[in-house]
Amino acid sequence: MELIYILIFSLLALPYAALPGRARGWTLFIASAIALYALQPTLDIRWLDFSLSTIMLVITVICWWLTRSNGAVDEHPQTSQAAPPQRRLSENLIALFILIAVVLILTIPRYIDFPSALELTSRPPPIELVIIGIALALLVGGGFGRVPVRLSLPVMLLVIIGALIVLKTEPLTTALAGVLRTQVGLQSSLAKAADIGWLGFSYVAFRLIHTLRDRQLGILPALTLRDYVTYVIFFPALASGPIDRADRFAPDLHSVETMRGADAQRFMDGVTRIVIGMVKKFVIADSLAVFTLSAVTVEQAQHSGALWLLLYGYAFRLFFDFSGYTDIAIGIGLLFGIRLPENFDRPYAKSNITAFWNSWHMTLSAWVRTYVYSPLSRRLIKGKRLSNNMIILICNIVTMSVIGLWHGVTLTFFIWGLWHAIGLWIHKNWSDRTRKWYRSLKTQPTRLRAWNIVGTLITFHFVVLGWVWFALPDVNIAIRMFARMFGLNGT
Repeated sequence: MELIYILIFSLLALPYAALPGRARGWTLFIASAIALYALQPTLDIRWLDFSLSTIMLVITVICWWLTRSNGAVDEHPQTSQAAPPQRRLSENLIALFILIAVVLILTIPRYIDFPSALELTSRPPPIELVIIGIALALLVGGGFGRVPVRLSLPVMLLVIIGALIVLKTEPLTTALAGVLRTQVGLQSSLAKAADIGWLGFSYVAFRLIHTLRDRQLGILPALTLRDYVTYVIFFPALASGPIDRADRFAPDLHSVETMRGADAQRFMDGVTRIVIGMVKKFVIADSLAVFTLSAVTVEQAQHSGALWLLLYGYAFRLFFDFSGYTDIAIGIGLLFGIRLPENFDRPYAKSNITAFWNSWHMTLSAWVRTYVYSPLSRRLIKGKRLSNNMIILICNIVTMSVIGLWHGVTLTFFIWGLWHAIGLWIHKNWSDRTRKWYRSLKTQPTRLRAWNIVGTLITFHFVVLGWVWFALPDVNIAIRMFARMFGLNGT
């Protein structure tokens, strides 16, 4: 998120606080839809930045359509009274009309000379094409919604996962960019993965998968279209998370209607969190960018000390950059009355790898535990063909591979996931075998403190060394870096 948008969002919280209670929910809904276009970077392929944001809205609306009828009672958390069906229908139609209006209004700069500073996208497509696209989306979505849930939900899950795989696999993304370039008269030979920079899709995809799976399990709370769209594309968390849950987000969203507008404590907490995040991101992380770990700097480093310096710099830059963005998102959310979940809790200070993953990108870790590890382990346990130890190893490998490949479908990201999977498995076996001994240390504070310090140092360096696989694009370069760091022949 750029500084200008952080400032704009923060300032908009002031008039927002003065709004009547019910207007606040609609304001967050409209603001999130507009921000979807504003935050999306301009792309070289004509109309693509506008189209990707519109497709995001279309997919979100279709997912709501598929998950809306779950038999749950749509209750307002403050009154615990069921909203009448006619009111829910009316609100859903109004929300759909507003989304369509936002999309159409954003085509106006094509026909009127706007100051460039006010344009949210690059030159948009003709309005007639947008209207045809919206009509087709409504027809397809409506028809898809009539398919039995047992078929439509798995199909939609596959569509989202397939799109995620394509966008995370550079050769596939480049091939798709080549096709799109050809369609608009550009040279396909110049295609690159960056041509399809779909802001926030990784996080949106996980939120959509969460709602689809919870709908299959019958545990998704009933959400209006307004609430569902606001949850999926909530603007503070769009670009860098955290990955919230619908059942946690919805009560906060409803509570903005009754919260105090001019709440000095809320504003102080929000602004403080934003300032902390900006210092982390724009002062510390950007300063540490001098020590960029890349294939070029690895080859330029003259001795092992320089490689260790690069690696430490990268590790702390990654933490301050990511946690800084999270602090900013949480702070902006607080200004608007939404408390987003925490994502970091001093991860580099943890004394074992399990504790690290319980405090690093916590919402992602919780997501994969819920939707990958737990269902996979239940299925394997039910089969009763493997030992518990082997089941844990397999589940760790699959789960951490998903986390790794979520960052990009490459061999190095897979190895990074495997690195942590094995580390978690080793720690599980170690802790099982030393539990009695470790408990005995509680009566010996000095030894316990010393052991925790040793554990923290081991865990920190295990994580830091793992960043080699995360940062470098080629396995051979990573292996050479490991060799040179430890004084071995890295040629």
